[in-house]
Amino acid sequence: MFDIGWSELLVIAAVAIIFVGPKDLPRMMRTIGQYMAKVRAMAREFQTSFEDLARETELDELRKEVTGLRDAASAPLRKLQQEIDKPVKIGGGGAGAVAAAAASEARAAEIAAGEPPETAEISPEMPETRREDEAVEAFGVSDPERGDK
Repeated sequence: MFDIGWSELLVIAAVAIIFVGPKDLPRMMRTIGQYMAKVRAMAREFQTSFEDLARETELDELRKEVTGLRDAASAPLRKLQQEIDKPVKIGGGGAGAVAAAAASEARAAEIAAGEPPETAEISPEMPETRREDEAVEAFGVSDPERGDK
């Protein structure tokens, strides 16, 4: 690093002994060692913070890339969903609107003819509830258990 050889180190040690003295030399070397440790710790922390920053930048780029891929993959599905929902929202045209109109006309015809409505599409509990309601209406009582009229 500094390219100091053994002869230069010997000269530096001799000068240090002469100027500092042999009595204070160990304390001076300890102080220099502590300062060097602090400098190395700060350099390590600085390097770690730069590495973390680089990692976060890479992660942000990866997140953006994944989000872009996800949006690109789901765009056709969103477009298809909008096309499917379009006739229902607008209320005109399309296969969904025609089917809904035909089903409502069939229900209206069943009700007008006095026939019981088709219950194949309804949950299993609904026909039973409907029979109970018809029985209450036929009996003319609002609450069959109390006997109210």
